[in-house]
Amino acid sequence: MDPPETRYAKSGEVRIAYQVVGRGPLDLVYVPGFVSNIELFWEMPERARHVSRLAAFSRLILFDKRGTGLSDRDVGIANLEDRMDDVRAVMDAAGSECAALFGSSEGGPMSLRSPPPTRNAQKRW
Repeated sequence: MDPPETRYAKSGEVRIAYQVVGRGPLDLVYVPGFVSNIELFWEMPERARHVSRLAAFSRLILFDKRGTGLSDRDVGIANLEDRMDDVRAVMDAAGSECAALFGSSEGGPMSLRSPPPTRNAQKRW
């Protein structure tokens, strides 16, 4: 699978890098752990295989958290509300009205403890 185009969503004054891959009926937002780089995902065979399998049954939305990867870096430490605002901004930019959240590492508890990013969002684990 070829790497998708990297785009940017605005969350307040912060630019959040994101990609959309796959055409499945379910929007799946992959909430990353502490560190990520969505363009490097595609250069690591095990990571590329992982996201390709997720994209096989969904419209997978990947993003880099603020302060990491291709998102704006010099933004300080974000609280949970700011991080979920980033998820909402990415969903809006990707045209997603309803999504399941899939959290990895630090992204897992963040996805479970937070309110859904929109009233249509679903939590699945």
